[in-house]
Amino acid sequence: MSTLTITGIQTILNWEKPAANRSMFEQKIKGIKEKTEIIILPETFSTGFSMKPKELAEPMEGETIQWMKRIASEKKSIVTGSVIIEENQKYFNRLIWMLPNGQHGIYDKRHLFNYAGEGDEFISGTKRLIASVKGWKINLLVCYDLRFPVWARQQTQEDGPEYDLLIYVANWPERRNHAWKTLLQARAIENQCYVVGVNRVGNDGNNIYHSGDSMVVDPMGDILYTKAHAEDVFTVTLQKEKLEEVRAKLPFWKDGDNFMIQN
Repeated sequence: MSTLTITGIQTILNWEKPAANRSMFEQKIKGIKEKTEIIILPETFSTGFSMKPKELAEPMEGETIQWMKRIASEKKSIVTGSVIIEENQKYFNRLIWMLPNGQHGIYDKRHLFNYAGEGDEFISGTKRLIASVKGWKINLLVCYDLRFPVWARQQTQEDGPEYDLLIYVANWPERRNHAWKTLLQARAIENQCYVVGVNRVGNDGNNIYHSGDSMVVDPMGDILYTKAHAEDVFTVTLQKEKLEEVRAKLPFWKDGDNFMIQN
């Protein structure tokens, strides 16, 4: 049966310092000894969750995207995380899915965190990105998207559920970490899939503390990995056989509602 090995990097971010963050992540990635297919970085990994896109945004040809392309090629792994991007004089909190061959997919964060003013500075995305790796289908989302289950909901296909793994990259504050942990497990249970949440740690430039609590959850909602209040580079191998066993024994996905998301 197919396996998928992922590595998450839970770390402190250098506030609004892209070059320092790229250097820091490069050292951590070089230190990964295990063979891994996907390396997951936090939300806005090059800057922290800043509301200054006019100062910090990069084009799609910019240094951070070129860095991701080089690292993915050197490591022979997919690299993903979100970056502040400028396109046509508009700003996006954009997840980049960078393949080792230099090809990439993008997902623009759908649910902007208006509580912090993100909706005043950024444009909301309208399309999901479901990637494919080794026969695994992967739904890629960003932070605040976690609070909106309809956007993540499996849309059943003729051959079964739409995806096998749900990934959230985040800058989720410690003061609301109970919601973060609970909702990651809920998304796994209700969608009968694996869920990976990769969050940052430490204070940001607004003195908001992040506890990490990055997590890997199996399709039954059981936690395979979590760590709080510390930097960590963690590697977990997911088992397709376990996923298919759960879906066969408990075929709840077959009874889901048919629906369509309208923008």
